[in-house]
Formats: sequence, C-alpha cells, structure tokens
Amino acid sequence: MSTPPPPLAAPGVSYASPIPARKAHLGDALASEWTKIRSVRSTMWTLGVMIVLMVGLGLGSAAVVAADDGSSPSSNQVLGLGFFGTLLGTICVMTLGVLTIASEYGTGMIRTTMTACSSRSRVLAAKAIVFFLLVAVLTTVFAALVGALQVGIVGVDSPEAGTWAKSTFGVGLFVALLGLLGLAVGTLVRHSAGAITIMVGVVLLPLVMAIFMFSQSLRDLQQALLEYSIPSQLAVLYDNSVTAGSGPTGWQPLWIMAAITAVALGGAFLSLNNRDV
Repeated sequence: MSTPPPPLAAPGVSYASPIPARKAHLGDALASEWTKIRSVRSTMWTLGVMIVLMVGLGLGSAAVVAADDGSSPSSNQVLGLGFFGTLLGTICVMTLGVLTIASEYGTGMIRTTMTACSSRSRVLAAKAIVFFLLVAVLTTVFAALVGALQVGIVGVDSPEAGTWAKSTFGVGLFVALLGLLGLAVGTLVRHSAGAITIMVGVVLLPLVMAIFMFSQSLRDLQQALLEYSIPSQLAVLYDNSVTAGSGPTGWQPLWIMAAITAVALGGAFLSLNNRDV
C-alpha cells in the first residue's frame, strides 16, 4: 500500500523551516575560500615547488660557500644566500595568485560562486585574505628555517635581529603581496595564461630593458629600472642590494609593493562590481 502524500498547508499559513536562518557574512566567505584553496591541486603543486626551490637552492648555496675556503661571508650576508630560491619561488606564488580567481572564470565556476554569495566585494576580499595569509605564513616559516640552516652550515654568528626580521617576516610579506598583485591582475584580465604572462613580465621586463639600454641618454632610466625592479627590491630585504645607486633601502621595498598592490586591488574591486561574470 502506498503512503498517502502529506496534507497541504492551509491557505494563508506560511511554512516555517526547522533550520535556523541567518544572514551570511565575511566569515562564511572566508571558510568557503579556505576550502577551495586547500582542495585544489594547483595549491599543492605551486607552493610545493616554491618550498623545494627555497630549501634546495638556499641550502645548496650555503653548502657551496661553506666548501670554499677562500670565501668568508659575514653573518648578515649569509641570509642573502636564500635570495635566488625565493626569487624563483615568487613565480610559483604569482601563478597561484592568478589561478585563485582566473581559474574560476575559465571553468565557469565563478557564476556559482557569485550566485552563492551575491556580494562580489565580499568574495574578492575573502580570496585576498585567505591567499595572503597562507602565502605570508608559509614563506616566512620556510625563509626562517632556511636562514637558520644556512647560518649553521656556513658556521657564522647569528645575524642581527633587524636582518633576521627583514629576511624572514619582510620577505614573507613581500612575496605574499606580489602574489596578491597576481590575484588582482587575474581579476582584471580573467584569463589564466594572459595574467600569468603579465606577471612574469612585471618581474623580468624591467631588468631585460635595463640590460639593453646602451645609450648614455638612457642612463638615468636604466638605473631606475635596475633599482626598482622586483628582484632588486627583494634583494634589499636580504641586505644584498644589487645596485650602488640611491634606490630603496631598509623596509622601503615592502611599502612600495604594498602601494602598488593596493592600487591594483582597488581596480580589481571596481572591475568585479561593474562587469558581468
């Protein structure tokens, strides 16, 4: 015998759900974006390769220096041996930053995301916060670990506290901001390959242009491109400036990157709110 259907509600009587309803907030968007970023394979591969580069090149450089009897770097210079691994690792971080949002445009998942959360600004803010904190913490931890191992391998005294802070915490923030810039470019371009290409150009193009500026009339421009390029600014945080000019010093590269990223993110918020998905 079939079960009879439940009786219909009397006219004029509304249905009351037993599930409590509340208004969504930023915390819900953060939880959603955290689930996304730790679930996709691109996060594991990009950040995994970044860690391998930081550890492998950093410790390899320290081992080479330790084996060379003719070299005697100071304690502050030893932390600069992690520069090349971190520089190559920024490419991985920029790629992940772009993919954090551009991949959703490629698959069409962005429509589902915006349907689940009608506030586009909240979605982008959640992506930016989750991405920034993840990369900043991870980069800082491994920069500190590699730095400590480098000091032990080379066998020098511990560097000054200010040098440690810039080469670990400062580098972590700088790399995370660079990745956040990639997220902003990905929001504006909405195409993974195009946005990644732009970000690689941002890192490499100033140096390439400066190398081929042979004219004396372009000497000032060449010096500026060398001093304010991404690799040069990252080197400053390692107390290893590659130029002898009056470029950024101390913590200035971090503030410059923060300002550029803030402008790009502002444009990304405006674009996301004024364009169709």
